[in-house]
Amino acid sequence: MTQINRKGAFVMTTYLTTEELSQRIKYDTRTIRQCLMNAVLFEGVHYIRPFGGRKILFIWEQVEETMLHGASANDLINMMEG
Repeated sequence: MTQINRKGAFVMTTYLTTEELSQRIKYDTRTIRQCLMNAVLFEGVHYIRPFGGRKILFIWEQVEETMLHGASANDLINMMEG
């Protein structure tokens, strides 16, 4: 999937499993599931459940953006609304 970033450039979306995200950000998978999900990483913004299933895929570009720059509540609301 491709998206347009804030600078107007096309970027490919990188999907990661919880284990792959764990390796990139150096957090245990359990910490990601129990502490970060729904506290700072939100469904529909930072991760998806493909085909309505249980599997979770994280959107690396969104996770990285939040890690580097943080996100205010207004930013998250705007991202979730479209």
